[in-house]
Amino acid sequence: MISMFDRKLLRAVVIAGSLVWVSGCYYMQAASGQLEVMNKREPIADIVNASGTSTELAARLRLVSTARQFAIDELGLPDNDSYRSYADIGRDYVVWNVFAAAEFSLDPKRWCFPIAGCVSYRGYFSEDAAHKKAARLKSDGYDVAVGGVVAYSTLGKFSDPVLNTMMRWENSDLIAVMFHELAHQVLYVKDDSEFNESFATAVEEFAMERWLTSRNQESKLAAYRERREFRQRLMQYVEAARADLQAIYSSAIDGQQMRVQKQQRLSRLTKDLNAEIDASGRKAPAWLDDNLNNARLASMNLYHGRLAEFRALLADCNNDIRCFYAAAHRLL
Repeated sequence: MISMFDRKLLRAVVIAGSLVWVSGCYYMQAASGQLEVMNKREPIADIVNASGTSTELAARLRLVSTARQFAIDELGLPDNDSYRSYADIGRDYVVWNVFAAAEFSLDPKRWCFPIAGCVSYRGYFSEDAAHKKAARLKSDGYDVAVGGVVAYSTLGKFSDPVLNTMMRWENSDLIAVMFHELAHQVLYVKDDSEFNESFATAVEEFAMERWLTSRNQESKLAAYRERREFRQRLMQYVEAARADLQAIYSSAIDGQQMRVQKQQRLSRLTKDLNAEIDASGRKAPAWLDDNLNNARLASMNLYHGRLAEFRALLADCNNDIRCFYAAAHRLL
């Protein structure tokens, strides 16, 4: 059931889209996709108590509800209707994001929207539409990357549900995603995707430490830390490659030489990442299935570009999360 507030806001999104002729189809698909998600929401309590709900789903939704209250009581995250409902949208991803960057630049292309401001990606509720947009950008000379997204935040504008797409992960990652998306409702800066995602990632890390510790799940906490450290090791290779590529792109060599050196550095990055993954015994992440390019590196930097800064800010606050929120706001 869509609330009156949600209906009014959705109508505003549709109207805003209709006023932009060139991007009208994009806004309409976004409004239609959001409407689909909202129409499929059901209160978690109703799902848990329904006779047809599997034991596993009911147990996981009860865990989500417990974590949702923990987010309010212990993490200072918003007390609203977000993640108090569940929606099965019948597909693996809710949105597919398209990233683009110029051939010799690590700066992502940006798109601007009425509510979210300017962001470094373009989201589609249809995988086919996302790949068509990617193909057009590629034909214009951009490096392009497409990635499926299991959850996103409407910044509290709508009552975001838990999605079936989030259920593909184990419990720790499911809860981590919810904490991450709720963090966007605490602080969101228009036109700065790197700030927003790095902030939310820092909140997620802190929240998971507190959540798993509070439940005396030391083995799960150790596994979560290990996964985080593994991602950090991968990002060290990425950061080294970014620095080398920046030097290549700012050099005075001609375009063909630059193209060759770019591909050589990206090939070495792929080799380094695969070696690290093989040594860890882990499965390669989906983003390594495609050839690495500027767009993929730009998308990865959004989540980690300022993460070290936010970790330091949290440490300066002696891990007091409310102090951290206030300090993060003062960075604006």
